[in-house]
Amino acid sequence: MTKKFILLLLFVTPLCSLSIMAGGLMTNTNYHIAFDRMFARGATSEIDAAYSNPAGLAWGHEGWQLSLNFQKPWQNRDIKTTVPNLGINHKYEGKASAPIVPALFASYKKDRWAISTMIGIVGSGGFVKYDEGVPMFTVPITALLAQNGVMPNQHTINAQMKGKQYVYGGQLNFTYKIADCWSAAVGMRANYYDGYYRGHVVSTLNTPPVELVGLHLDCDQRGWGFNPIVSVNYHKDKLTLSARYEFRTKINVPNKTHQLEANTGTPSYLPPAAVMAQFGDKVAAYQDGVKTRYDLPALVVAAIGYEFKPNLRAAAEFHFFDDKNAKMANNRQKELKHGTYEILAGLEWDINEKFTVSCGGQRTDYGLSDNYQTHTSFACDSYSLGFGGAFNINKHLRLNASYFCTLYSDYTKNVPAANPGGYQGTTLAGQDVFSRTNHVIGLGIDYKF
Repeated sequence: MTKKFILLLLFVTPLCSLSIMAGGLMTNTNYHIAFDRMFARGATSEIDAAYSNPAGLAWGHEGWQLSLNFQKPWQNRDIKTTVPNLGINHKYEGKASAPIVPALFASYKKDRWAISTMIGIVGSGGFVKYDEGVPMFTVPITALLAQNGVMPNQHTINAQMKGKQYVYGGQLNFTYKIADCWSAAVGMRANYYDGYYRGHVVSTLNTPPVELVGLHLDCDQRGWGFNPIVSVNYHKDKLTLSARYEFRTKINVPNKTHQLEANTGTPSYLPPAAVMAQFGDKVAAYQDGVKTRYDLPALVVAAIGYEFKPNLRAAAEFHFFDDKNAKMANNRQKELKHGTYEILAGLEWDINEKFTVSCGGQRTDYGLSDNYQTHTSFACDSYSLGFGGAFNINKHLRLNASYFCTLYSDYTKNVPAANPGGYQGTTLAGQDVFSRTNHVIGLGIDYKF
C-alpha cells in the first residue's frame, strides 16, 4: 500500500523546473526563431525586439510588422541511483515533451514612437511523464516493504502519472525615441498559469493477486500574475547598447482538486487514513483550495551589438534571474546559492540579399545546491549551441529556421548514511546522478507591411 502511495507522490510533487525551453528555472527566453539561431538578441531592432529589446524598435521597420513562430522541443531527464546496501543501481528515465510551441509578435512604428506586443509561453511549458517512478519514492518503499516481509518479487506496481505546467504570457510595450541616440520603452505582461497533476498508483500482491493499496489524484491549478517591463536603448552608427528589467511576477495558484483519495485491499499494511496521516505533509499541498507559489523571477538584461560590416553583425548579452527572491513551492528558492546567471553571444552574416546565416551560444549557471535538487524537480548547469538561417522570399516576407541543443553538466549528489535519515530516510548511504538532454527545432515567418 505504502509503495503505491509513494509512487503516486512522484506524480503529485510540484515540478517546479518543468521548463523545456531556454532561460531560467521558471522563465523562458526563446520565443522567436532568431533567438534559437543566434541567442544574443538583446540589442536587436528587428520584430523579435518586441520581447528582447522593446526600446530598440525605435530604430526598426517603419509601419507594421508581424511574426509567427513555431518550435518543437523534446527532453530527457534521467536519474541514476545507487544504494549499495539495497543492491540498487538503476537508471530512472523521465521524458518531458511539449507539442508545437507558438509565439506571435507584432509592432507598429511611426516616426519617434512604436507600439508592440508578444504572445507566447513565458514560463515552464511542457508535460512530464514517469513510467517507473523515481527513487525518492521507490527506494524508501522498497526498504519499508522488505522490513514488513513483502519482498520486491512478491508484489507488482502499476503506475500512471502525468503533470503539466504552462505559463502563457502576453505583453504590450510602448517605445519612444527620446533623442537621436536614445530610446526607452515601458510595458506590461499578463501571465496565466495552467497546470495539472493526475495519476494513480496501485501495489498488488502477486500471490494471491489482490490489491494492497491504491491512490488517485486529479488536481488542476490555474492563476494569474502581472509584471511591468522597462528598457532603454542606445544606438549610434554601428554600436547598440541596451538594458531591460522585468519585475518579479507573483503567481499564487489555488488547487481545484477533483480527487485525492487512498483505498486498500486485503491484506493491507496501513488503512487509507493512516496513509494520509503518514504522508500528510506531501498530500496537503494538493488539498482543494490550497495555494502554491509559482513566481517568475525579476530579470536583468544587458546587451551590446556591433555591425562590423553592413552584412556582418555580432552581439553579446548578460542575464540575471533573481530566483532566490521568487517564491517556489515549499520555498525551495532558499536552497539556491544564487540566482541564475547567463552569458550569451551570437554572430549573424548576410550571405547575399536572399540568405542570412547565424550561430550562437549560451552558458547557464543556476546556483544549484544538494538541498535544492529533488527527484521530481532538478536542474543542471548547461551550455547551449544554436544555428540556423533566414531566407528573404521577397521584400516583405522572411522565412526563419533553426536548431539548438543544450549540453548539460551532470549533477552528482552523495548522501552519506550519517546524514539525518541517510538516503531518502533509509539510514543508508546513496548517490544520485542527475542528467538531462534538450533539443529544439524551429520555423517562423516574418512579414513587413
